[in-house]
Amino acid sequence: MDRALLPLLRRLFAGHALATKALDLFRFSLHHHHHPPPSPYALSTTLHHLSRARDFDSSFALLEDVARSHPSLLSPKPLAVLLSRLAKFRPLPEALDAFDRAERTWALAGLAFGADEFNALLRAFCSQGLVAEARAVFRQLHHRFPPNARTLNTLLLGFKESGHLVALDLFYHDMLARGFEPDAVTHCIRIDAYCKKGQFFDALELVDEMTKKNCTPTVQTMTTLIHGAGIVKNPLRARRLFDEMGERGLSPDRGAYNALLGSYTRVGDLKSAMELLDEMEAKRIGLDDVSYYTLFCGFKRLEELDGFWKLYRRMVEREFVPRTRTVMLLMKVFCENGRADLGLELWNYLVDKGCCPHRHALDLLVTGLCCRGRVEEAYHCFRQMVDRASVPSERAFRVLEGFLMQGQEMEKVEELGRMMKGVQAFAPSSC
Repeated sequence: MDRALLPLLRRLFAGHALATKALDLFRFSLHHHHHPPPSPYALSTTLHHLSRARDFDSSFALLEDVARSHPSLLSPKPLAVLLSRLAKFRPLPEALDAFDRAERTWALAGLAFGADEFNALLRAFCSQGLVAEARAVFRQLHHRFPPNARTLNTLLLGFKESGHLVALDLFYHDMLARGFEPDAVTHCIRIDAYCKKGQFFDALELVDEMTKKNCTPTVQTMTTLIHGAGIVKNPLRARRLFDEMGERGLSPDRGAYNALLGSYTRVGDLKSAMELLDEMEAKRIGLDDVSYYTLFCGFKRLEELDGFWKLYRRMVEREFVPRTRTVMLLMKVFCENGRADLGLELWNYLVDKGCCPHRHALDLLVTGLCCRGRVEEAYHCFRQMVDRASVPSERAFRVLEGFLMQGQEMEKVEELGRMMKGVQAFAPSSC
């Protein structure tokens, strides 16, 4: 059952379908015992869908249902999904109440609730840039949940993502004084923090410090340094670090290639970037959304539109499905440069792949098509989104309504209004 369930849930999520559809599908799978139970991944995907819609009551009701019927599905991963959204949209006391409720749910399932779950709570705040809140939670709860290396690395990561370099170093040395033994992840976090602040040579000194402590640099460490060289616009050093990986017995992965791609695009060396892209394909290192997005940004920055179109064609020929940020970038460039035809082509490509693009992509496409007299096609795209139980934006509705009224297509104006009312009736008000 889960072989079919998980892809369906992912398609509903990618298509921005109503969260209740994902919930109903998961519950059906959960309670039909003649099928194998759903996987923890399916639970996480369903919770991701519900929490994106800010339907936290249904999220906890589902966790409690799972605790009674399939306790083995509960783990820190689905909890982290839920807590991350709570930390973003709810005040600190409410997030802590939710954590206590989760602890009771785990007890209902007869499961231990300890450091891993505590780490999920800290990571939820850190991922939203709420480092002060994360540290306050740490001070409040670390006696109940004794921290481990991952706990401290999570907090360091939070300081890094917030750009608080001084606070990161103070916390790091405080932990050393308490007997904390840094691992490769710890060193990599500190190196990345210095790289992102443009202090590349200080980051190199941290690698020396790491080596002196008998902690060997990893692929992730070298990738971080390559990215750091890119930030200070030193592609030659980035390439040298990339080649050094082989000398250290490390095999560059996709992340390392993407970091080097970024180094080239930052200085406008798109020729070297495309050669590296060819090398990735020759070595069967599959391109991901980061690879394409990095290159598209490079072409856009230099206004190399011919290269931009060619890369888009190459992506489609390889049947790659881009993620939302890349779709938005593509749609924006297409529609702002008089190529609404390519925007429509991208829309149809994604729909054929089972994805319903984000409604802000529809905003751009509807405006681009209508301004070029292709109102009928804009109306069709709008209807496709509604048919997939996704809610178009008010902006797309108003633009399309205005052009339909200009064309005296009053029947379609009325139908448009009915479509919006119909889909809004089933959408959570917080969406």
